[in-house]
Amino acid sequence: MKFNIVNEIKLSYSRKGNCERSVLSSRDAVEIFREHFDAEEMDYRESFYALYLNQASKVLGIKKISECGISSTLVDVRIIMQAALLCNASGIIIAHNHPSGNLKPSGCDIKMTAQIKEAAKVLSMNLLDHFILTSDSYFSFADDGII
Repeated sequence: MKFNIVNEIKLSYSRKGNCERSVLSSRDAVEIFREHFDAEEMDYRESFYALYLNQASKVLGIKKISECGISSTLVDVRIIMQAALLCNASGIIIAHNHPSGNLKPSGCDIKMTAQIKEAAKVLSMNLLDHFILTSDSYFSFADDGII
């Protein structure tokens, strides 16, 4: 039996909500991320988010990429880029938390950041920053000169 059916792919994106917010500094971005991270889980479980911006640094949207264990979270670069393409992002800012309270980026954090930066570059987008958050502080890859 021969089937001539191909699955139709449906993607959606809505611009309702926070599209009038701008990110002009690290503090602006961290404020938005903190509104989306679960404060009660900040010191317990690692989560990873991506924030998408247009050319004028206005927020297009935010997406939870993963939520996993105590000391790591799995990040699929394709999921980050899929959402970036869907909302026509020019810039991407990523963030994850360290339940340990340690703000120092791990070797895995630095490697993953480089992979996301390269994927964004291939798609004519910019990875603008990567934040490591703790319940009371943050580390910015851009402010520290790593990106």
